[in-house]
Order: sequence, then structure tokens, then C-alpha cells
Amino acid sequence: MLVARRRDKLEALANELGNARAVTLDLGQPGAAGSLMADLAAHGEQVGTLINNAGFGLFGKFVALDGARQRAMIDLNCGSLVELTHAMLPGMIDRNTGAILNIASTAAFQPGPGMAVYFATKAFVLSFSEALHEEVGRKGVRVTALCPGPTKTEFGEVAGFKGNGAFDKISARSEDVVAMGLKALDSGRAVAIPGIANKAGAQAHRFLPRAILRKITGAIKN
Repeated sequence: MLVARRRDKLEALANELGNARAVTLDLGQPGAAGSLMADLAAHGEQVGTLINNAGFGLFGKFVALDGARQRAMIDLNCGSLVELTHAMLPGMIDRNTGAILNIASTAAFQPGPGMAVYFATKAFVLSFSEALHEEVGRKGVRVTALCPGPTKTEFGEVAGFKGNGAFDKISARSEDVVAMGLKALDSGRAVAIPGIANKAGAQAHRFLPRAILRKITGAIKN
């Protein structure tokens, strides 16, 4: 089952896969998880693997960005992810099998001036996923937080991030990130960070004072 807001792209992907069903739904809206569960029940389906990929970012100073839009980002990136996980997890535990892949980011490992709320949402996803990994691992359910760095998607365009040449050069192909994430999920890893440079960047907080790290992170996006 593929779930997203844009029907045209969703149905095109479902047709390409051949064995998928498209459901047009805005997961950021209240009650979305309940609607999805009702749809699953109506089709006699159950979820063996949940991939929480819905989310977006916003680039700009916190005070200058639209407050309602930032709240919507929190609701989608964090709230919907938690709600969907809570709805799907009991069935997985009852069957003693299941898998949940939550899409976090290398942004989860440090504060992000210029994208303050987005970075904070991904820190939430990482912490939440690692905790769940420990809670349900012995119940047959695998939980992995996938933390990619720059990736060639529509993310930057939606966020209003213009990017730069260096950023574009290090952006990974989405296919490679997906493959790495699924491999990590299958192997039962709690956290997966694609790419050597991303792994090094994610651990920068161990070697640099946070005051310096904040300035570096802010400078990269400006």
C-alpha cells in the first residue's frame, strides 16, 4: 500500500510496481491514521512492514517562517509517524513478526540554525526509533531509523533550500539510500547512516564543541 497526497504520482508508482495499491491521503491531517486503518480493514489487509517516509522541511529563520506551516511540519514529521506506528505495532507484536523503518536524517545528530524545527523533528524520530528498537526487539519486531544525508529528491525544492554546488555533488541517489535502509532493517540494526561522509558528520558532536558545531551547520546551508 502506497499512501501520499498526490494521486497522479502515487498511481503511476503503483502501476510501475504492479503489486501495490495507492491510497490518496494527507497523513498530516487529524484522523489520518484511523482512516488508513479502516481502509486496511475494509480490504482485509494487515501491515507486515511500515515505512514512515512522509515529511518535509522548511528553510529559513524560525521567526520568519510561517508558524502554522512549522506546526504542520511537526505534526507530519513526528505526530503522524507516532500515530501510524502506534496503530500498526500491536498487530505486529501479536503476530510476533514485523518491521518499521522510520526516515530520520543526519540532521538528527545536531542542531540546525536555518532549519531549526526540521532538525528538531528528526532528532525526535531518531530518539523515538531507538527506544522502540529496544522495547519491541524481543517481540519479533525490527525497528530501524534511517538517517540519510543530502539525497536527490524534491526535498530541497519544497523546503525552499537553494543548495549549492558542493551540496549537489555529495547528494546520494534515492535508490541507493532506499537499498541501504532496507538492508539495515532486514539485519535488525537500530540506526543506519548511508555513506562514509554522512557517518563522519553524524559523529561530529563527539569531537567538536556544540557551539562550533552549531555555527558550522548554519554556515553550510547559507
